[in-house]
Amino acid sequence: MPFPDIDPIAFAIGPFTIRWYALGYLFGVGLGAGYGYLLLANERLWHKGRPPFPARDIWDFAFWTMVAIVLGGRIGYVLFYNLPYYLENPLEIVNTLDGGMSFHGGMIGLVIAVIAFTHKKGGNWLSGLDLIASVSTIGIFLVRIANFINAELYGAPTSLPWGVIFPTDPEQLPRHPSQLYEAALEGLLLFLVIRLFTHVFYCLRKPGMAAGIFGIGYGLSRIAVEFVRLPDSQIGYLYGGWLTMGMVLSLPLVLGGIGLVVWAATRKERLVRG
Repeated sequence: MPFPDIDPIAFAIGPFTIRWYALGYLFGVGLGAGYGYLLLANERLWHKGRPPFPARDIWDFAFWTMVAIVLGGRIGYVLFYNLPYYLENPLEIVNTLDGGMSFHGGMIGLVIAVIAFTHKKGGNWLSGLDLIASVSTIGIFLVRIANFINAELYGAPTSLPWGVIFPTDPEQLPRHPSQLYEAALEGLLLFLVIRLFTHVFYCLRKPGMAAGIFGIGYGLSRIAVEFVRLPDSQIGYLYGGWLTMGMVLSLPLVLGGIGLVVWAATRKERLVRG
């Protein structure tokens, strides 16, 4: 299947260019904030009718999360994926034009931002994590689509009929469109699963439950796709086998998610606040 003719640059204003990758982050935060507002305003969804903070504060929260995603994603990429290079070239750390962002680093940044923000507002930080778990799949979906448009993070060669020949592939072989697999699993499907739990089973009434479901769902989806996604060239497969850094970083998400779900389902009524 030939790669669709999509310019990675969405539009240009004079010398300034705006890429679909940047728009994926911006619209992901914007749409996520809009959906988050609806969740926060629907107080009956939350434990004792108390969301982690008032709906009117969602845009302040969105600013915190945007900063956390950028800083955490970049720092995570530097530490997890290419530390020797950046130790030799420290000025390159601030050069994000190479697209070097780590989901797991961004997630760590988000967790820190959520805890700090909800503490500042006097809310339950576990419910804050549930909120970000419920909305972040929107951004994941959009950014993975942008990865596909950038013809980056593609998969291993395949003979399947939907294999794509990416213009950036030096071998010009049909490959798994692993970006679209991730968009479907980590983005769309996980959004629908969490939506089912928040609005049918009212899991937001058990602080930590939605966050745990997200951890399990994202971690398993990422590990599954890593089997057909090429690892970063500077790292390759770990221990000379099939293990990738994405798998290593996703396993704690699954284990932590299971722990959160079990704890939220069995814990006593008293909540951890502030």
